[in-house]
Amino acid sequence: MRSTVGAIILTMAVGNARSASFSMRVSSKAHYGLRMMTEFSKAYGRGPLSLTEVARVEHLPLAYLEQLAGPLRRGGLIEATRGAHGGYVLTRPPEEITVLDVITLVEGEVAPVECVSHEYAAGCCVRETDCASRTLWQRLKQSVDAVLSGTTLAELVCERPPVSVFIPLEDVRGTSPSPHPYEAAHV
Repeated sequence: MRSTVGAIILTMAVGNARSASFSMRVSSKAHYGLRMMTEFSKAYGRGPLSLTEVARVEHLPLAYLEQLAGPLRRGGLIEATRGAHGGYVLTRPPEEITVLDVITLVEGEVAPVECVSHEYAAGCCVRETDCASRTLWQRLKQSVDAVLSGTTLAELVCERPPVSVFIPLEDVRGTSPSPHPYEAAHV
């Protein structure tokens, strides 16, 4: 198989003899980059925010944030201001920047397995035509991309997170409760 450069391949850890588990993890680059961008979202319209302040509030290493700011700046999501009161600001309102925008710039494409990434060249895997699980991974990728592209920075920093918009709420009887006012207005 060919290696995919610039794509997040969600890692899958299968448990040991004591316990079986399946986990899909987001990289620290994606996680920290998103945390940094939510701080810029909270400060939107109030002037530049320094990475030192982001590091302090989010308890993240400043040097790591400096590395993450580069691709976000080159990708056009943030811009820098130098000087004593300098820092970074979002180039667009938080409502116009999706989680997928951020993750793609700091980490690359999100793909559960290599063969469903955009960079994958057809025919690279000898099991491609016989793979029973490839359609599952394609559906998973589509679902993940839909959630990430359908969630904005503004939604992440509002009082009620948007997760319930994507995950149907059901009570113990299996019936859906009446929607929250936010959900009714945005579904």
